[in-house]
Amino acid sequence: MTSLESLRVALVHDWLTGMRGGERCLEVLCEIFPRADVFTLVHRKGSVAGAIESHTIRESWLARLPFGRSRYRWLVPLYPQAIESFDLSAYDLVVSSSHCAAKGAVTRSDTLHVCYCHTPVRYFWDLYGEYFAPGRTGPLARLLAPGIAHRFRMWDRISADRVDLYVANSRHVRDRIWKHYRRPALVVHPPVDTEFYTPGDGREPAADAPLLAVSALVPYKGVDLTIRVANRLKLPLRIVGSGPDLGRLRSIAGPTVRFESWLSREALREAYRGCRALVQAHEEDFGIAPLEALACGRPVVALEKGGALDAVTPEHGVLFREPTEAGLEAAIAGLGRRRFDPEMLRRRAVAFGRDVYRSRMRTTLEEAYAAFQRRHDDPGALERPAAACNQGQAVV
Repeated sequence: MTSLESLRVALVHDWLTGMRGGERCLEVLCEIFPRADVFTLVHRKGSVAGAIESHTIRESWLARLPFGRSRYRWLVPLYPQAIESFDLSAYDLVVSSSHCAAKGAVTRSDTLHVCYCHTPVRYFWDLYGEYFAPGRTGPLARLLAPGIAHRFRMWDRISADRVDLYVANSRHVRDRIWKHYRRPALVVHPPVDTEFYTPGDGREPAADAPLLAVSALVPYKGVDLTIRVANRLKLPLRIVGSGPDLGRLRSIAGPTVRFESWLSREALREAYRGCRALVQAHEEDFGIAPLEALACGRPVVALEKGGALDAVTPEHGVLFREPTEAGLEAAIAGLGRRRFDPEMLRRRAVAFGRDVYRSRMRTTLEEAYAAFQRRHDDPGALERPAAACNQGQAVV
């Protein structure tokens, strides 16, 4: 088996403008491949972890356009051309970390391309209606969106075939990859920093401790549902996050709701430790925040759909089936009738730790490259484990 250390490796990521779940995955990939080059649409220097910043980072020409780094989301019609402009001809292995366009990178025919897929692009597939509904965006965006979305979907579907092997971050995303791309995928769950996110001094949070929501403030995240329930029940709710939906959410929030657009990692850890429970009232691709809360010994209230089914069980919180006020209210009421063992909650999170992700991704890439080398004698070897995973037989 060829050693990964002997390969020329490129890592392709959509954009580097902050540290969220996708960037935490990329950070570990950068640790696995300390000599890899990183390619991205735009990069704001200093915005990501040192393990990423220490690599050679190559931006696309989008970054040289006026406001390219600050308004890159408005340039989505140019993403296909920009991602295809990267010259990856010098590499043996390309690993794309993609929730939008990175998986469309063009490689040589004898280069193995593995895509770690966080999701097929949400706002042009499953959640198009939520992103571009009246009241969510302005009239100009709604006028232009159908044509842009149609062209992007066509490119997204065609470029999906450039990937040799898909690795999904959850069973939910695995199913979406099959739905939109008709490709099987392995499942390797994202990493949670359980060495940093730890329980506090062991004392239970105060009786008036707030519920906590940690989320990007975008339409599909369901934060408005959590706000409406907090308003109705007059419950303290702390919302940590920022995004284009912030103004609208502030306008519907009552006096018990507090917004904090940014917290340091240390302050976020204290927020987890001091909350009554973390609330995730929407269908998430995977969702790192619930596991960070569990690592800190706090339970989770989550919608029983999507990636939450991989991370949260009834032993670790309260799941509710319908994204309605009645459903969330019942779940919060159920929370009050239970006690949770912080150590048991933490053990659940440790199963998703950084070392687990590093080991599974490394093994996956080693086995994939070995299968790729046998492709002439056994063309199905590369995707055979993924096909078994799609049939429910395995999760890496």
